[in-house]
Amino acid sequence: MQTTSDRARLGRRWVVAVLLALAGATLSAQTTPRKAPQVLFVCPHGAGKSVLASAYFQRLAKEKGLNVRVEARGTEPDPHVSPKVADHLTKNGYPIPVETPQKVTPDDLASADIVISLGCDVHGLPVRAGTLRQWDEVPGPGEDLAGADAAIQRRVAALVDELLHQAK
Repeated sequence: MQTTSDRARLGRRWVVAVLLALAGATLSAQTTPRKAPQVLFVCPHGAGKSVLASAYFQRLAKEKGLNVRVEARGTEPDPHVSPKVADHLTKNGYPIPVETPQKVTPDDLASADIVISLGCDVHGLPVRAGTLRQWDEVPGPGEDLAGADAAIQRRVAALVDELLHQAK
């Protein structure tokens, strides 16, 4: 036969067990890492604008503590990164984020949370609804490197700020 003190002890154990279970659920929910958003920059040749944008975005996101994944692709990629772009990035202390331009794939588009089109035709590509943003006003770096650089840096800064605001 259980005494009153036995029932009280069992009751306290039950309460402690429930509180521990709830605390564990809360702790695991708080420590579950959120998926890092993926940003995909796409330009016609994957050798200029998308390379600049991904280099600038990666550095600024890292400086601001934003955890993201970044890719640069082309719809019809050139065989090499533009030497003008590579030289510009290197002179300004940026690593070149792409060794060889790659063609954008349906998997790239499906896994991207944000797809930035830098002057390329994305009609016919399987871009998920709500992910596409078009930065069509960016000039080609081959014709106007200073203009492309300024436009891309301005747009990248705004995107980083937006993602930081969303992360809060």
